[in-house]
Amino acid sequence: MSRVPTLTFLRDQLRRARQARGLSQEELGKLINYSSSQVSAVEIGERPVQPDYLARVDAVLDTGGLFVAMLELIRFHAAPEWFRPWEENEREAAALRWYDPTVIPGLLQTEGYARAMLGVGGELTAEEVETRVVARLARQSLLTAKPRPHLVAVLEEHTLRRQLGDRAIMREQLQQLLAVGTEPNVQVRVVPADAPWHVGLNGPFILARLGNGAKLAHLDNQLRGQTVDGPNDIAALERRWETVTGEALPRRQSARLIEEVAKTWT
Repeated sequence: MSRVPTLTFLRDQLRRARQARGLSQEELGKLINYSSSQVSAVEIGERPVQPDYLARVDAVLDTGGLFVAMLELIRFHAAPEWFRPWEENEREAAALRWYDPTVIPGLLQTEGYARAMLGVGGELTAEEVETRVVARLARQSLLTAKPRPHLVAVLEEHTLRRQLGDRAIMREQLQQLLAVGTEPNVQVRVVPADAPWHVGLNGPFILARLGNGAKLAHLDNQLRGQTVDGPNDIAALERRWETVTGEALPRRQSARLIEEVAKTWT
């Protein structure tokens, strides 16, 4: 067996731990406030394994945080090596400013959108796609961590209108943006399609301020990402951020635009 647990292994251990306690899926569901069908879906791989679900199972079965730790290990190893240092910085950030001109930022993606995006091109196996989807959804727990980091995400209107997956996936994703955008620590802003060309369109970037005040940035390209912390680089990206946000609609107007586009996906 691999030293790094897989999702299949994790699901098997969940089922075995439940059975070892003499619990049916319905009985476990009642204890953790999930339906028996949801418990079944997790165990057979029809539903992603979420940190909240595992935390409840750990508490009820008194497993000492084993399943949450197992998911964290899977999450860490699911990420490409070059991304892991940034992921750790992301988890320590007090504030994140994220601009992406082509896709919905990972911290705001739905399961369906993430799966469709990771499956494009056929570069990943089905197991790799599933593992990365679970890892991406697990990353999103940082938005509800204590203390909650502040996230400002800026995206382009054409990203809302470009189909990824089927129409239901797009509708669900835009509804997710509307829902998360009401959280006090999250802002979602949109650059309208009629905005002039601006320097942000050169590529996505994320600016992070850590709890100790340090500033970092992450840049993506076709092959891998790069983390930078040089003062000149950070200053240059902050100027680009000002340009991007200067073109973006205010928070409420952005929400109205997202809502308008969501209706076109019905």
